[in-house]
Amino acid sequence: MGGAATIRWMEKEGPKEPNEARTELLGANTSFYESLETFDLGRMKSIWYRGEGVRCIHPGWEAINGYDAIIESWDQVFRNTGWMRVTPTDVATWRLGELGLVYCAENITAKHDNEVGVAVTMATNVFRQTGEGWRMILHHASPAPVEVTQSFNGTLQ
Repeated sequence: MGGAATIRWMEKEGPKEPNEARTELLGANTSFYESLETFDLGRMKSIWYRGEGVRCIHPGWEAINGYDAIIESWDQVFRNTGWMRVTPTDVATWRLGELGLVYCAENITAKHDNEVGVAVTMATNVFRQTGEGWRMILHHASPAPVEVTQSFNGTLQ
């Protein structure tokens, strides 16, 4: 993954989480984006919680419920994308009991067929702390409004 993420601590109603748990949560979030960039379906399978209540909402898609359906959706994304780079920015975390929330902007560059597209989505990733570590129970990404400051001349710099 390219670029360094800015990490902000969000203090809400709950107590501050121990630094070690936060580091592990951010590691799980990083693993999710690395599996996305490398189209590593096996790794993606290991990141998701295999229990009730898991949900994934890809930008522009209907909500997908259940572990098997979610993994199939990632397989479909991987099969239909030439390559992808995802750089999470403006990353913030919050711990609530056994749940860890990660909020971020996803800066995505992807190739579909012969076209390269750039997008920004706002994502909420929710992880559940288990005996095996943090496991994802929700990924929700929605298109972010993008402010264009210069007209595009057809050249990527």
